[in-house]
Amino acid sequence: MKKSEVIVPMSHRYTAILLHVSSLPGSYGSGDIGAGFQFVDFLVKSGVRCWQFLPTCPTSGEFGFSPYMAFSACAGSPLLVSLELMVASGFLGESDLNGLRASSEYQADFSHADAVRQPLFVKAYRQLSGDRRRHFLEFCDAEQGWLDDYAVFMAAKDKFDNAPWNNWPQAIARRDAKELALFCEKNEDAVAFQKFCQYLFFDQWQQLRNYARHKGILLFGDMPIYVSHDSSDVWANQDCFDLDPGSGEALNVAGVPPDYFSATGQRWGNPLYLWKQAENADSSLCRWWSKRFEVVSGMLDMVRIDHFRGFESYWEIPAKEKTAVKGMWQKGPGLGFFKKMEGVIADIEIVAEDLGIITSAVEKLRADLGFPGMKILQFAFDSDADNTYLPHNLTDPNCLIYTGTHDNDTAVGWYFDPEVSQRAKDRLRRYANSDGQDIHLDFIRLALSSTARMAVLPMQDILGFGTDCRMNKPATVEGNWLWRCAPRYLNDDVATFLRQENEFYGRSFFAKSEGEDT
Repeated sequence: MKKSEVIVPMSHRYTAILLHVSSLPGSYGSGDIGAGFQFVDFLVKSGVRCWQFLPTCPTSGEFGFSPYMAFSACAGSPLLVSLELMVASGFLGESDLNGLRASSEYQADFSHADAVRQPLFVKAYRQLSGDRRRHFLEFCDAEQGWLDDYAVFMAAKDKFDNAPWNNWPQAIARRDAKELALFCEKNEDAVAFQKFCQYLFFDQWQQLRNYARHKGILLFGDMPIYVSHDSSDVWANQDCFDLDPGSGEALNVAGVPPDYFSATGQRWGNPLYLWKQAENADSSLCRWWSKRFEVVSGMLDMVRIDHFRGFESYWEIPAKEKTAVKGMWQKGPGLGFFKKMEGVIADIEIVAEDLGIITSAVEKLRADLGFPGMKILQFAFDSDADNTYLPHNLTDPNCLIYTGTHDNDTAVGWYFDPEVSQRAKDRLRRYANSDGQDIHLDFIRLALSSTARMAVLPMQDILGFGTDCRMNKPATVEGNWLWRCAPRYLNDDVATFLRQENEFYGRSFFAKSEGEDT
């Protein structure tokens, strides 16, 4: 699909629903790719053009299963693989799912999702033969640029009791060629199994993407600017990151200074890139980013780059610091970096997450690149009539307006939060000419009525849910990423409401007719 086919025309205004894949309905611990087909149908009924979700990379219980702290920037999460689709594709029999304990409709249980899936993945792998084996080997060959390192990394994690890579035996941690080859030889089956799990994910994802294309729905994903220290990316590309050459630990880490979300800032802990390398288009860092964009372009129509401002300047925190307070701004790679990436980003639309402390230099970089930015309605009422997030101040329609993001409370939760000023709530009610009885609908209609080319509505706001359904609270680890949408909420009444609202505000998307090209 060429870029001209996926970009929303500037003369049109559309709507997206923000709902992570793990938040979909599903019986085995987590929403999964299989449930995505039904959600695409729901979007079509709702007159919604786009589905936005969080990163789909492999997550870890060590970091509360945060999709922003993954073992690989390119790999897919096995927890999102659908067991029902494995049955439909012949990898499993229907009887293989008998007796499996169903999970909660309302909250993800990622440990259960893993425990249920792994034995069935092993069974399917052991029975791999014929055309399926041939397709698997073709996948391994096509994706070897990132897959080989990831599979060895995950096999080594298992072999060395899940220890971080820099605590592995020195020769493997430092990727001694002879020792690494010996490790791969001794653990050939374990490495191949990790590749098979990725094959399952990407085979299902491609089915979902083809279905979404057929229905005219855009898939809108998320790319964190940084990667986890304990990832195949850092282990396989140590020369690209700011690491201690002896211990392999990060010397400085990523985060943001004190802001709206935290009085002490956010210390994310990700290692920083050695951006000086990006001056050379053939550097290992540019090659790594190029491969990352290539994989994302093969999965998505649109991608949000999280913490886009880090490309202009980034907050460098000494690793020894426990908070982000004592960091300092450093210059990022800027426009030149994206010029070097032009070939691999041509077929995907990029949205810049331009929230937080944003300078004129960041705004200029985004404008020079033509990337849409983000406007958040929850931030619109805490100052005055000049607030840049207010709908009447959206002078450039090349933006996406959100009632709130995955990092915000829900609209209802925000309204009833005692820490939100009464003045902000009063201003919202006056702006929306509302009594506050259905505050989530006020937020939704303000977003839909704006000039922004895309209005993004979290599913929790559509349903009018409160704080207990919040997806993430920044600067915390426990209790995040767990909310799930029970299947009964994805019903015709909700779809009809959304379609009527989209039609009224000129945002309705009508799915193409059967046989018509997208």
